[in-house]
Amino acid sequence: MMGTKAGDGVTVVIIDDDEAVREALEGLLESVGLRARSFASVQQYIDLGPAIDAGCMVLDVRLPGRSGLDFHAELARSPCRLPVILISGHADVPMSVRAMKAGAFEFLTKPVHHQELLDAIHAAMARNREQRDRERGLAVQRSRFDSLTAREREVALMVVAGRRNKQIAGDLGLSEATVKLHRGQAMRKLEAQSVVELVRIVDSLTPSQTPSQAPS
Repeated sequence: MMGTKAGDGVTVVIIDDDEAVREALEGLLESVGLRARSFASVQQYIDLGPAIDAGCMVLDVRLPGRSGLDFHAELARSPCRLPVILISGHADVPMSVRAMKAGAFEFLTKPVHHQELLDAIHAAMARNREQRDRERGLAVQRSRFDSLTAREREVALMVVAGRRNKQIAGDLGLSEATVKLHRGQAMRKLEAQSVVELVRIVDSLTPSQTPSQAPS
């Protein structure tokens, strides 16, 4: 069952083996304009759900087959950064501590208070949006970095490493004017207004693009 599109259009994924709980949660989310999709087990989600543009997951701890706790642990070890709200009708302190240490966004006990759950979902989706924004920004920076010529990249990385134009020129066998030209071109392509901003941009990139692996 799908709810109406709201906000950025992402979906709240619900995994709970209790059909009445699934229907109640879907109805609750739809009532506040959130899109929802529910599954009766982890396997059903794995079979049908990965293509869903999810903003967060509401996951029951005790499920047939693979438990919610085990599945959450797998998600935490994967590249997936989807915020997970765990719910349980049989929660205890050790269980909730284990879940939070494993990175659960929230742990709620059944019967879940509607407003408490909605607050947790909105907060989780806000975190997901922030993460997506960071990833989009990083993708733009990677694309800009990849547009640099080999020499521009080399000079930029040496600037980030703290080398002065004269030192870079000596190291690379270039004139200082040529170094300044490559440095200026690199900063223009990366849209860096200062060396401090250049450092921040390069430091935000993946390890494969850090100064330690600059081209020789």
